[in-house]
Parts: sequence; structure tokens; C-alpha cells
Amino acid sequence: SHIRHAWDPTKSVAQNLADMGLAEDPNKAVPIPKKKLLGMEVESDGLEQGKKIVRKPYVVNEMEYEASFPEKKSNTLSRDLIDYVRYMIQNHGENYKEMARDEKNYYQDTPKQIKRKINVYKNFYPEEYKDFIASLKPEKMDVQ
Repeated sequence: SHIRHAWDPTKSVAQNLADMGLAEDPNKAVPIPKKKLLGMEVESDGLEQGKKIVRKPYVVNEMEYEASFPEKKSNTLSRDLIDYVRYMIQNHGENYKEMARDEKNYYQDTPKQIKRKINVYKNFYPEEYKDFIASLKPEKMDVQ
């Protein structure tokens, strides 16, 4: 958004980025040091970059400020995975081999993969998992 606000439609991409202090071509922005190959020095192509004037330094400053914030962690699972795990537990309990043979196992997960998905659900939503298991117990007692 900072680049969009500082963009001048009358200038080229290279001119706009140079005004903001950004590089158009990262290969030219960070020069590769000369290396010696078998005793011979590799010559550069003769294009020496001079110091460029940054007319809009606030763009880079604002981008650096935004980047300095810690990343926001979102600890959520997809609704599909939650529904899948609940369906499997509801219909098969703790029998992972039976879960692997279920017709709703579209991705053909192995019993270990299904167990891992259930454990991920337990770790992300422990309270919800306890409530779900508690709601299943009366149903099982009524059936027997």
C-alpha cells in the first residue's frame, strides 16, 4: 500500500522504484564481487553504479517499520479437517484401522496419519475436544 500511494503514473517502473530507494533488478542492486578464475581476473561489464538520490525515503521507512512487528500467529485448523476428525471419532471411536477403510477417507490416509490429525485437533482445541467426547458418551450408553 505504501508503494501504491507513492507511485507516479507518469514515470516508468525503474524511475518510480529508484525514487523510493527500491531496486528494480536485485542482481544490479547487490553486486557480485570479482573472482579469480585460474589466475585470470574476470572483468566487469563496465557499468559502474553511482549513488542515486532517494526522493521518497518515507516509503522504505514505513515498510521497514511494518516489517519490524512480530508475525501474528494464527493457531486454527480448517473447518474441513475439524469436520473430518469429528466424523471419524463419532463413527469409529479409537479404531484407526476402521477409520482408514471408511468411505469418507477421501485422501486415503493411513491409520497413523488419521491418528496424527486427531492429535493435532486435540492439541489445538483441547476444551472443544473434551466437550465433544463427553457428548458422545451418553449416546454410546443409550445404544448398549
